[in-house]
Amino acid sequence: MKEEFIHFLWQYRLFNSQELITTSGETLQIIHPGSTNLNSGPDFSAARIKLGGTMWAGNIEIHINSSDWYRHKHQHDDAYANIILHVVMHHDKEITDKQGNEIPVFEVRRFFDSALLSKYEKIISSKTWIPCAGFFDSADKLIVMNWLSRLLVERLENKSAEIRKFFEYFENNWEQTFYYLLARNFGFKINSDPFALLVQKTPYLILARHKDDLTQIEALLFGQAGMLQAEYKDAYPNILKKEYGFLRHKYKLEPMDKSLWKFGKLRPSNFPTIRIAQFAKLLHQSSGLFSKLIQSKTPAGIKEMFNISSSPYWKNHYQFDKLSSVRIKNLGESAIENIIINTIAPLMFVYGEENLKPKIKDRAIQLLTTLPPEENHIVKNWRNLGIKPANAVESQALIELKKYYCTPKKCLSCAIGLNLIKQVNNS
Repeated sequence: MKEEFIHFLWQYRLFNSQELITTSGETLQIIHPGSTNLNSGPDFSAARIKLGGTMWAGNIEIHINSSDWYRHKHQHDDAYANIILHVVMHHDKEITDKQGNEIPVFEVRRFFDSALLSKYEKIISSKTWIPCAGFFDSADKLIVMNWLSRLLVERLENKSAEIRKFFEYFENNWEQTFYYLLARNFGFKINSDPFALLVQKTPYLILARHKDDLTQIEALLFGQAGMLQAEYKDAYPNILKKEYGFLRHKYKLEPMDKSLWKFGKLRPSNFPTIRIAQFAKLLHQSSGLFSKLIQSKTPAGIKEMFNISSSPYWKNHYQFDKLSSVRIKNLGESAIENIIINTIAPLMFVYGEENLKPKIKDRAIQLLTTLPPEENHIVKNWRNLGIKPANAVESQALIELKKYYCTPKKCLSCAIGLNLIKQVNNS
């Protein structure tokens, strides 16, 4: 038993009797259960109830046992001075507030359908991929659709909070923030942390000074990545090494440890060497990239900006000094879509919000509707449950649902979970 179940009963008034009674025998009428308090303090605020013949307005506190009031030391806390009702599963002790006044108690265990608790516990204790997998088919389809629409906005808001932290860290500089987030995305999960460290050690302003010279851009990035410290046979890495030696001394740079980069279990086209070379080419050929992306109205226009290939050396190399068959190392379609979904659209959303430009926010969401759904293990498992996302909007919502509701089993905070559990009361 968790307190959240009692929250659920109280918030939705899922009681099987119209004649509720407190432990002291007073009749209880719930006019309004109040608003859920997500911060410290009482569980519900601004509730309105009728006890006997008297109307009360104030806060509601919820516990499993009445004695939890003392265990949490609420009797000494001014935040709990205006409690008008203590809602509990088990009444095992009379309680008083800081002034010594006795607080009315409503013991819920006699007033709800035990099948509600049974279904809730069955879902919460489930070991399946998502807790409600065994019931998911019976969820109201309209509720599922509306909840997924809400979750997309929630996902963008969660990403927005992270972006704002970086925006503040980079002293409200959009270009620098974009540079950092874009570079991290170029690591595509496995090398996202090394990429983030690389750009932290390689200031954007330094790269901007040399953006017209691709060799210098590569020298700076590969050098700072710790990849120019070995002895090489090929001419190109030696050219980069010499160039980096000069630039490192000029800007007093310190490279990162090469061992941080991961090559294992990656296809050669995803090696960090190739991603760094592509990132260098993007910085080299793109002037005012952030501004262009913000103003772009079509995914085709954005994709064209990322239509890049690495410098000539990488046509027949995946690593320095290791010859391979000739292959143009373009940034693939799925890689570009990943960047749009995880960096460009969220950044566009925040930019529109920060600058009071709702059209840009709407464009960020519209951008996601034009892209195909992501293909990863989360989306694949949703497909196995019969949920087939039509676009990136829906796959992003499903990722949010799995990550923030299903995995932590926050079923009573999920519209789908609520719908499934409340069906007991409607049957």
